[in-house]
Amino acid sequence: MDAAFTEEQGEIRRTLRELLLKRCGPEELRAAVRTRAGHDASLWRQMAEQLGLPGLAVERRYGGVGCGPTELALACEETGRLLLPSPLLATAGLVAPLIAALGTRAQRTELLPRIASGELTGALALPCALLPTALGLTGPADGAWAGGGRSGGVQARQAGEGQGWRLYGEAPQVLDGHSAGLLLVAARAGGYVRGRTLLFVLRPGAARGVCRTRLTALDETRPQARVELRDAEADLLGDADGGVPEALARLGTSVAAMLAAEAVGAADRALERTIEHVRTREQFGRPIGSFQAVKHRLADLYVSVQAARSAAYYAAWVAGEAAPAAPDAAPDDDSGGSGGDTSDAGDAGVALAQALETLHSVAAEAVQLHGGIGVTWEHDVQLYFKRAASDGLLFGPPDRLRARAAELAGLFAGRPDREAVAP
Repeated sequence: MDAAFTEEQGEIRRTLRELLLKRCGPEELRAAVRTRAGHDASLWRQMAEQLGLPGLAVERRYGGVGCGPTELALACEETGRLLLPSPLLATAGLVAPLIAALGTRAQRTELLPRIASGELTGALALPCALLPTALGLTGPADGAWAGGGRSGGVQARQAGEGQGWRLYGEAPQVLDGHSAGLLLVAARAGGYVRGRTLLFVLRPGAARGVCRTRLTALDETRPQARVELRDAEADLLGDADGGVPEALARLGTSVAAMLAAEAVGAADRALERTIEHVRTREQFGRPIGSFQAVKHRLADLYVSVQAARSAAYYAAWVAGEAAPAAPDAAPDDDSGGSGGDTSDAGDAGVALAQALETLHSVAAEAVQLHGGIGVTWEHDVQLYFKRAASDGLLFGPPDRLRARAAELAGLFAGRPDREAVAP
């Protein structure tokens, strides 16, 4: 493993940081979350045109940059520092890889160039589960999260020969689902006995029977929506052979690395703001940062952030090693790509758990060390605390991530039952 970043990777980080410092100040951030889209659409287009951010991990033949999980993780670390509301995770982290992996040649040719250019944003609608469950980060990747053919979730049926599919049901919590121009909907088809989980391409702007409601979320910088479908027209992604749970499980490693890097970026910036505050806030005639107890607390936080950053980078490296080599050299057939290994989900899950716990610890200490101003609406430190609390609920909890990693590593395999052990 080469731990040093390449010149290209360093340039991606520097360029993105410079752009965000110019375009995403506190006032711009608060204005963006109150727009209908929930993010600054002009900034998103600029990041697409100047940096190719939506297409970082899209193959060059489809108009992308042709990079991998490491570059996506670096980009997420920079967006996490400023809590940037953007479709990066939903579009570049979830939708684009699934289209590349499962889509037909025609679907990849139609959709991936539009995603890479920033013209089209996407969202993944999962009916009965949170994202870590479907990605195999907190449980087995067996597809049970899709409802198992029972009532609830989203059901799919063929409208007739050559007439496409119809979807009926609800996805209660979809990241960026209210504004995405494309939805990938996981639905059950085939009834109870022969049921299987499939992915469907749904265009909300053209399909009937689609109702999207933006939810009131704890973290406004992470927009979410409820998607209700009433016989909505959709196209099958790829073929009817399935493989959706396995594809999502393979994707789990790179998504966990992105989320971990994003949490590390947020924790790092929250710590920087806290250090700046304790250097100027005086008590008893001296800066509070000069007190030994405060120094020790900040030193512990610094160590935690650096450890979480190392874990996130390692998870990104593992995801990159598990991806197919030389995407442009892969055969262009209708089977799509593959890549990823569910055994790597353990490393990524541990990295994500560590990053989530670090962000929560740093944000909590930041609020406390800022004093009363830290909980006021006008100060930005409360936004980091909300991000920490929200991410812990959406992508954790850390104990389940670690329990799944231990299960994948076989740490408790063959462990004797406690009742059978003699006292």
